[in-house]
Amino acid sequence: MAQDRARNPWRLLLVEDDGELVTMLSEVLRDEGYAVDVATDGQRGLHLGLTRQYDVLVVDRRLPVLDGLDLLGRLRSRAVRTPVMLLTAMGTVHDRVDGLDAGADDYLVKPFELDELSARLRALCRRALDVADVLRIGSGRLHVGHREVELADGERIALAAREFELLWALASRPDTVYSRSELRRMVFHEAPASSIVDTYVYYLRRKLGRQVVRTVRGLGYRLGAL
Repeated sequence: MAQDRARNPWRLLLVEDDGELVTMLSEVLRDEGYAVDVATDGQRGLHLGLTRQYDVLVVDRRLPVLDGLDLLGRLRSRAVRTPVMLLTAMGTVHDRVDGLDAGADDYLVKPFELDELSARLRALCRRALDVADVLRIGSGRLHVGHREVELADGERIALAAREFELLWALASRPDTVYSRSELRRMVFHEAPASSIVDTYVYYLRRKLGRQVVRTVRGLGYRLGAL
């Protein structure tokens, strides 16, 4: 799976019947690099979930035609194990338990902050890689579950959270050149300092060598090698 994700954007299915929320979330998620499909009722969501391959699903609990919990139950009964984020206005402990028991991997109560949704989706996507999986960086490896880089000689170097997020974003799609603004949205949630991407590229190069991140003049950054 890690090799597939190195070449393609994360595929996300959004099942939500609120038109304004669909428009906003679709725009935000696509800006963050997801390939987004939309279903506005549970029956359509079930069809897409069974016939197409996704990396993560975002499902509203209260849907027309087929309820979100029924949708989840039917997907799980058909051995669809794609991670699911459940969105709902129902936030009691009992409601959360029902959602998790139905097969949701995470649960977010409306209204929610977009930064929190983005962070939780990234966590679900990383979890889908499995903690045993690694991403190749030239002769080295990025251990996803441990936030460590293993060099060719076996030495392991721990990364801070934002260092890891930046390197993971680049390593997940090594052939992609990202602009600074794209990386700010994906990793730093529109941090006000325009130089923050350059700062963390410097941190990575200081730890791992200048070649780990390549500068593409006039465009931005892409993965290098160790």
